[in-house]
Amino acid sequence: MTGQATLTTADGTRLQGYLKEAEGGASKGAVVVIHEYWGLTDQVRGVADRLAREGFTAFAQDLYRGKVTKDADEAAKLMGAMDMKQAVQELTQAVEALRQRSPGTKVAVLGFCMGGALTLAAAAKDKNLSAAVPFYGIPPEQVADVTHIHCPVLGHFATHDEWCSPERVSALEKKLKAAHVPAQFHRYDANHAFCNEKRPEVYSPENAELAWKRSVEFLHAKLG
Repeated sequence: MTGQATLTTADGTRLQGYLKEAEGGASKGAVVVIHEYWGLTDQVRGVADRLAREGFTAFAQDLYRGKVTKDADEAAKLMGAMDMKQAVQELTQAVEALRQRSPGTKVAVLGFCMGGALTLAAAAKDKNLSAAVPFYGIPPEQVADVTHIHCPVLGHFATHDEWCSPERVSALEKKLKAAHVPAQFHRYDANHAFCNEKRPEVYSPENAELAWKRSVEFLHAKLG
């Protein structure tokens, strides 16, 4: 994997992460990728690489500033120690930096688990986002009011998920619909984190590929 380690904002702030330029000519838009509670892993960098191959400029932001773990207890501690509202602010900085480096570029956010929750939170914060793609994540109400989202949302959720339970997903969908947020949810007969190929105990190849295909088509439609 090759890419820049930082993204620089207009005021010179350097945001840590993994920046991958679009492949195959001019960028078709930009995407901020938000990691799970494990941190910015090679698996997440791989997501940025796949987006770049689809023609998007991708920035996988490192909200843990270099800390990565494979231990669930440590991951929970890292997530618990993170200020989610500050993380949302940093994500909106990344979105703006991507806009500034290529004026006129449309930007989306896409994230998994914790990153899925932050995807919706960032969309509620930044009214100029062009699309949001949350995978099995719902933000706490004290972090974000999802009724403030203006951009189209494509959500991917698992039917066997204790964190984003089917009941919570349906409640979220109902809330977005009532607020006239253009949201489309897909539900998969799978477990939480079914798109993470590095976790064989939950990975569902067919569902993961379908979710990815839908996401890429959605991004091309909203950013292209």
